[in-house]
Amino acid sequence: MELLLDAQVWASLATLTALEIVLGIDNLVFISILSNSLPAGQQRVARRGGLALAVLSRLALLFTISWLASVTSPLFSVAGHGVSVRDLVLFGGGLFLLAKGTTEIHHTVEGVERRRTVKAASFAGVLAQIVLLDVVFSLDSVITAVGMARQVAVMAAAIIIAVAIMLFAADPLARFIDTHVSVKILALSFLILVGVALVADGLGFHIPKGYLYFAIAFSIGVEFLNLTAARRRGHAAR
Repeated sequence: MELLLDAQVWASLATLTALEIVLGIDNLVFISILSNSLPAGQQRVARRGGLALAVLSRLALLFTISWLASVTSPLFSVAGHGVSVRDLVLFGGGLFLLAKGTTEIHHTVEGVERRRTVKAASFAGVLAQIVLLDVVFSLDSVITAVGMARQVAVMAAAIIIAVAIMLFAADPLARFIDTHVSVKILALSFLILVGVALVADGLGFHIPKGYLYFAIAFSIGVEFLNLTAARRRGHAAR
C-alpha cells in the first residue's frame, strides 16, 4: 500500500513505461517484419509469441540484477579498450541486424514474383530470431530501468504495461508495413541504422538513441506526406 500511495513511485512507473515503449519500437518493427515472412495463418501467433518472449526475456534479466551489474565488467582488452559481455552481445546483435536488414531489402527490391519462389520461413526459425534479438534489445533497456528505479516491482510493472501496449500496436503495424513497400524499406533501413549503433556501442562508441529516433521520425514524416500525396493523386484520377 505504501508503494501505491507514493507519488514518486507513480512518476517512476510512468517514466519507465514510456522509456520501455520507446526502446521497444525497434524490437516491434523487427517482429512485424519477421512475422510477415510467415504464412498468413501463423503471422499473428508469431507476433504475440514474440512479444510474450520479450516480456519473459526482460523479466528474466530484471531478476538477475547481480548478473546485470557484472555484464559491464571487462573480460579482456583490445587496443586498450575493455570488452565486456554487454559489448559482445551488442556487437553480435548489431551484425545480425545489418545482415538481416540487408537481406530483407534485397528480397523486397528484387520483386514480389521472385520473393514467391523463395521457401517460406519456418515458424520455429522466426521465433528463434525473435528470441535472439529480444535479448539484445532488452539488455540496455533493463540496465537503464535498473539505474532509474529502486523497486523491482515498479520495473517489472513498467515492462509488462509497455509490452501490453505494444501488443495492441503489433497487428496494425505489421499490416501497414506489409501493405506499403516503401514503408517496409524505411523500416528495414531503420533496423540497419540501429544495427550500426549497436556495433558502434559494442566497440565503445556510444551513439545516443535520440539521434536515431529523430532520423527515423523525420523519415516517417516525409513518407507520410508522400503517401498522402499519392492517395490524393489516386482520388483525383478517379
